[in-house]
Amino acid sequence: MRKVLLCGAAFAATCISAVAVPTGALATTTEPTPTPTGTVTVEPSPTVPSADPRPTGPTGAPSSPTPSPGDSGTPDAAPTPTPPSAGSGSVVSAQGVMVTPRPPRQATYAYGPGPRQRIDAYWRPVTAPKKQRAPKTGAEQRDRDGGPSATPSTTPSATPSTAPGDRRRDAPAPKARPAVLMLHGGYWLRGDKSSWKYFARRLTNQGFVVFAANYRLAETAEWPAQRNDAGNALAFVKKNAKRWNVDPERVVVLGSSAGGMLATQLGAYGEGGERVRGVIALSPVNTPYLAYQDGARPTASPAQRRLRGAVTELIRCAAGSTGRTADPSCWRRIEDADSASHASADDAPMLLMHSVGDFVPPAQSTALASALRAVNVPVTVRTIPGDAHGSSLLNDPNVYPTILSWLKARTR
Repeated sequence: MRKVLLCGAAFAATCISAVAVPTGALATTTEPTPTPTGTVTVEPSPTVPSADPRPTGPTGAPSSPTPSPGDSGTPDAAPTPTPPSAGSGSVVSAQGVMVTPRPPRQATYAYGPGPRQRIDAYWRPVTAPKKQRAPKTGAEQRDRDGGPSATPSTTPSATPSTAPGDRRRDAPAPKARPAVLMLHGGYWLRGDKSSWKYFARRLTNQGFVVFAANYRLAETAEWPAQRNDAGNALAFVKKNAKRWNVDPERVVVLGSSAGGMLATQLGAYGEGGERVRGVIALSPVNTPYLAYQDGARPTASPAQRRLRGAVTELIRCAAGSTGRTADPSCWRRIEDADSASHASADDAPMLLMHSVGDFVPPAQSTALASALRAVNVPVTVRTIPGDAHGSSLLNDPNVYPTILSWLKARTR
C-alpha cells in the first residue's frame, strides 16, 4: 500500500531547512576559532636555550603554542544555505562549503639571553602511522570454523610484539621535514619576526617547518652582532631539530631587505654551503657601502637617504668617514658587511630578487652573483616589474610560485 505525502510549498521549505546543517559547524567542530598571537615586547626574565627548549610567553614563562589565523587573515565567513523558493517544485542542490585550513602550531623560544634574541616556530603536528599487526604464529592461526589452519606452523613471528599479547609492529618514524628560517627587514633599525607570520603559515601548508627570528638592532649593537644573532638562531634550530621533526641538513634561509643581507651573509660567510641548503633574498642590501653611496646622490629617494643613515648606524662610522682613509677598524666592518667579499666555492646556492624600480637596486645582487659565479656557486637573480621592495615582492603573482619551486628543489 503506497502512502502519498502531500506537502505545501511553505511546508516543503520547512522540511528541507529542518535537516540543513549550518556550514559554519563544519569548520568549528574540531577546535575553537583561532585568535591572533600577540607580539612579545617585554621579557624581563629571558631564558637561555637548552637541549629541550620550552616556548616562552610575553613574560618569559613557558606557554602553550597559540593558534592564529591562516594565510588570508581572518577566516572567511561560512556561506549561508540558500532556502528553496516557494512553489518552485525544483530540486534543491547542496551549496559548496569552503573550509579554512587549520592554522599551524606556533611558539616563541629564546635562542640567547637578550630580549631581541627570540625566534617563532610554526609547524604542523605529524600524525604517526598506525601500528600494523604482525602475522600470527601457527599456534594462533585458525580457520573460520575454529579448526586448525591448513598450514600450521610452530615458528614464532619474526617481528617481536611491543608488549605481551600485543602483536602490532612498531610504526616507522615519520620522515623529517625541511625548514625555512626567515629574517625580517627594517634598515637594521626596526622590524619584527611577526611580520612573517602569514607567509610562514602558507609555507607550513607545503610541508615546511618555518622559523622567524628577531636579531639585535643597530641602535644597540654594531655590526657584526646582527650576523652573529642570525647564525645563533640557525644553530638553535639545528640543535633542537627533533623537537619539530626537522631535518637539520635541509634548512633554507629567507630574508628581505636588511634581513636579506643577513641571509646572504649566512650563505657566504665561512662555509655557508655546510650551514644551509640555500638562500632566498628579497631586495637584499648585499653591499651596504654601495647603499651609502646611492643615498648621497642628488637624485636619491627619501628611502635611499634613510638607508644611507642606517648604514652609518650599523657600521658605526660617521658620515663622510667611510673612505679608504677612515679608521681601519671601521673599514674592516664595511668590507665584512659586504656579502660579496665572502664569496667562496663552498657557499650556498642563492635566489636573489629585486623589482625594476626597487630603491635597493638589482645592482646590489648582480655584484654578489658575479662573485659567486666566479667560484662556481649556483645563483639566480630575478628582476620583477614595478617598484616593490622586500616582502612586498610577494604581492607579485609570479614571485611565490618561483620561491616555492626553488625551495622544493633545494630541499629534496
